Amino acid sequence: MRIDSLRLQLLCWLLLPLAGLVAVNVWTSWRAARATADLVTDRTLDASARAIAEDVRLDRGVVDATIPPVALEMFDTGHRDRVYYRVDGARGRLLTGYPDLPLPRGTPKEGVPLPFSGTYRDQELRLVALHYPVVGAPDGERVTVVVGVTLAGHAAMVRELWIGSFSQQLVLLAAAGLLVLVGLRQGLAPLLRLRDAVMEKGRDDLTPLPDQAVQSELRPLVVALNTYMARVAGQMAAQRRFVANAAHQLRTPLALLGTQVTYARRTTDAGEREEALAAVQQSTHRLARLASQLLTLSRSEPGSRRPRAEDIDLSASARLVLEGLADLAVQRGIDLGLEADEPVATSGDGAMVREAIVNLVDNALRYTPTGGTVTVAVRRDADWAVLAVEDSGPGIAPQERDKVFERFYRMPGTPGEGSGIGLSIVREVVDGAGGTLALVTASSGGLRVEMRLPATSAAGKPVESARGA
Repeated sequence: MRIDSLRLQLLCWLLLPLAGLVAVNVWTSWRAARATADLVTDRTLDASARAIAEDVRLDRGVVDATIPPVALEMFDTGHRDRVYYRVDGARGRLLTGYPDLPLPRGTPKEGVPLPFSGTYRDQELRLVALHYPVVGAPDGERVTVVVGVTLAGHAAMVRELWIGSFSQQLVLLAAAGLLVLVGLRQGLAPLLRLRDAVMEKGRDDLTPLPDQAVQSELRPLVVALNTYMARVAGQMAAQRRFVANAAHQLRTPLALLGTQVTYARRTTDAGEREEALAAVQQSTHRLARLASQLLTLSRSEPGSRRPRAEDIDLSASARLVLEGLADLAVQRGIDLGLEADEPVATSGDGAMVREAIVNLVDNALRYTPTGGTVTVAVRRDADWAVLAVEDSGPGIAPQERDKVFERFYRMPGTPGEGSGIGLSIVREVVDGAGGTLALVTASSGGLRVEMRLPATSAAGKPVESARGA
């Protein structure tokens, strides 16, 4: 059974073991009570047997065994126990008592009582046998005295001793339960105050919680909550910046598109209308590209989609991307090539990895002048699958290389129609795959971007090296 209350769980964890210890203690108390009753009964039987043995006399050459009243009266405890006895002389001759009363299996030592248990007349008895010399006998004659008593008083003594101990254990358990409840109430008070402090916060209140008013065991929880709230605050701020930047990026082409449509509707010249419609088509393509990049950026953020672990051939993915961008390279007059002689395997989200390659190659084509070159090289470097995109464009100054990964950031004076989120997409994809991204100066003076992803075992057919325009 599941217990939702922390207080009840702690109470159970404390009281159940304590109850188990009490049960063990009650059992040991019962054994101790029984041992005490056995000892008291044996001592009483020993005293009775000695009283009888010491009253045996030699009278005119005959052993006289008279049972003194005190030997039987000491068993009068109010529980109506029956007392049985027998006195045997030399060679087992019965002097007095009950002739069929059980005898011990062994012979008792002189003067040392021998306690034992037996059954007589369908009753359980506790008995003691005592071997004792006869007073006044010149030849050292001995008698054996056996005294037995029923166990009603014995059972009552065990019950009283055990119930007394059991009652004490119950009282202690109840007192411990009350004290534990009070202690739990006081001990959980800081946790309840922390709960109230969290619940009293407004929707937008992400200020850190104080961690000095709680116990040291709760401070890691408060620190974790504060860390989580700081992360949420950072994500909310990033989301606000993203929405603001996206709105800004969409507003300009939408305004331009509206102007172009208005101009196309007003002009009467067929050539000007055709030119305006071409501009509308170009603006539409730009908006579609921007919307696609915004969607990709959203999908690449952590937690936006279920993680995938597909087997990816980085060489085959690069070839597929370059085939899709070959027309753009031809239009711009750029030599676009692939250097990959064998499959390079990695694992992750294949669609997102291909999108990252698309953005890297698209950026290189946009910023490389006509007649330039863009080379994509795929190789394996120890435990890494490496994809490098190198262009002969203007490159990026070292002081700007960290900024270009910021969303919607474009270097001042940068030509072209980029949106400034291509490298942001690449960074999100690479971080999500556990890889690294580096910007270095290419040998041609342009930019070289190296994307490193964790490599896996090779799969697929070898990819031939290709180069085209």
